[in-house]
Amino acid sequence: MESADPRFAEVIDAFAGDRRVTSGTMMASLGLKVGGKIFAMLVRGHLVVKLPRERVAALVEAGLGEQFDPQRDGRLMKEWVVVAGDDPPWLDLAREAHGFVGRGAGTRL
Repeated sequence: MESADPRFAEVIDAFAGDRRVTSGTMMASLGLKVGGKIFAMLVRGHLVVKLPRERVAALVEAGLGEQFDPQRDGRLMKEWVVVAGDDPPWLDLAREAHGFVGRGAGTRL
């Protein structure tokens, strides 16, 4: 699958060898799933990943992201973060999200 953003293309390529990971359009965005559950997606040009709420809070506090508001109506998702910053570690955070969601999806890592 192709991505207009080379940073997200790098994320997709990093999981190409993992047969448990699928890609496609989800929630009107290009994303990745493990065990049928979304762990990373490209939303309006930003990487959005699913992580434990404590990790999301730490990233927000450090200025590296903000809680995801999918409908832009003020209802924030506690386990989803929109990655921000000048040089965000997209691949590292996507791998972290893959591990978090993969464990919850019942897949062996």
